[in-house]
Amino acid sequence: METSHDYLVVYGVTKEFETQGKTITALDETYLSVAPNEFVSILGPSGCGKSTLLRMVGGLTKPTRGQIILDRKEIKEPGADRGMVFQAYTLFPWLTVEENIEYGLTQKQMPKQERRDIARSYVDIVGLRGFEKSYPKALSGGMKQRVALARALANNPEILLLDEPFGALDMQTRGLMQELLLDVWQKYPKTILMVTHDIEEAVFLADRVVVMTSRPGSIKEIINVELPRPRDYHVKISEQFIEYKRQAMELIHEESVKSIHA
Repeated sequence: METSHDYLVVYGVTKEFETQGKTITALDETYLSVAPNEFVSILGPSGCGKSTLLRMVGGLTKPTRGQIILDRKEIKEPGADRGMVFQAYTLFPWLTVEENIEYGLTQKQMPKQERRDIARSYVDIVGLRGFEKSYPKALSGGMKQRVALARALANNPEILLLDEPFGALDMQTRGLMQELLLDVWQKYPKTILMVTHDIEEAVFLADRVVVMTSRPGSIKEIINVELPRPRDYHVKISEQFIEYKRQAMELIHEESVKSIHA
């Protein structure tokens, strides 16, 4: 149930899809509470409903049953209070870096100079000074995702929803993007809900790691990650980090085996 400390509440949410005359349950009676400015990662086997849950929080799809409450208001549609970053590069190719970051502010009809100032501040925050006038085709994958992150943050959402945002990047770039995200979040706190298949990424970034069951998905276990903050990549070699990673791996492996033999 919702408490005074809950900011995002997923209450008894079930999501069913109709396909070829059959009802498929993607998510089954799921409960989750997230506190203000908390960073929560969601892990689980493929097809367990992780992205479906994130899309429902984003208002892009509706629960079959149950409710999702954000700041005491039920989510029924997309809104500017939620910013989303996807794995696929979703930049507008005909807009420059600066114009892409400004896009949401333009939709709000913010005065040109004000939105330009905000965009330039986020260009600096994500380390893209000198690329303001570049178009997406001239950027690397990591740079494109920095623009996507800056665009989401520039709109000043109450909660940031990340769906495998670094999944298409090489290992080195992915590690750098994780550190960038942590740095930005630690300087400018915001509630973050992130879906990932990367166990190490989930543990490194989050305050809590939510591990889901195989389909139909529900929450199997929540791991409280009590690693000190601020964090950098050095924490990944600590015994405590390795133990959290082992714990999550065992839970995921158990559910992945179930999904294969289902």
